Parts: sequence; C-alpha cells; structure tokens
Amino acid sequence: MKLKFLSTTTVLMLAVIACFAIALDITGKWTGSIKTPDGNEFPLTYVFKADGNNLTGSLQGPQGEIPITEGKIDGSNFSFKLDFNGMAITNTGKCYTDSLTIDAEVNGNKIHSLLKRAAN
Repeated sequence: MKLKFLSTTTVLMLAVIACFAIALDITGKWTGSIKTPDGNEFPLTYVFKADGNNLTGSLQGPQGEIPITEGKIDGSNFSFKLDFNGMAITNTGKCYTDSLTIDAEVNGNKIHSLLKRAAN
C-alpha cells in the first residue's frame, strides 16, 4: 500500500513539474509596449527562441529590428543585451505562464514592460 501511494505521488509530481516547464516556454512572439519617462508609449514585439539555456531572437520596435545578444535562461528568469545606437542595454526578465516582464535601465531611467504571448 505504501509503495503504491509513493509511486502514484511521484508520478503526479513529475507530471506537474513537466506541465510547469512546458507552460514557461519563452519561445515565440511576445507583444506589449513601454512607457518612457516623458510619457510617450511605444509598441514592442519580441521574438524569442530558447535552446536549452541559450536565448536568441530580436526586438521589433520603432527603431526597426534589433537582434538580442548574450541571451541566457535560468529557470523562469532570463537576460539579454540589445545594441541600441552603439549602447549595450542589459535586459532582465521573468517568464510567467501567459506573460513576460522585462526590465532595462537606459541613461539612468528604469524601464519596465509587460508582454503577452502573441497569436502567430
């Protein structure tokens, strides 16, 4: 009886962990916007591709398409850099089941964005 209970519990826990890992997949297109310190709002589209702990992709925004570099994934956290007019901007983020948050610091101003998975 104990062995059956332990086996069933183990299988259920592994299934929950597997579902959680699948739900946090960052690969795909994500859309949202950023609000600048002066009050302007700009639409953003990120396209990410996860390959193990490596993250590649690009940002499509008002300045055109910018490839991300040095992308890393650590569980539900991720980081990458964007080269914007010769300035490397470090971005950090967190992946949730239906959204992403991304934080960056540009010229001393902190910028926070919330993105939702886009329909392909």
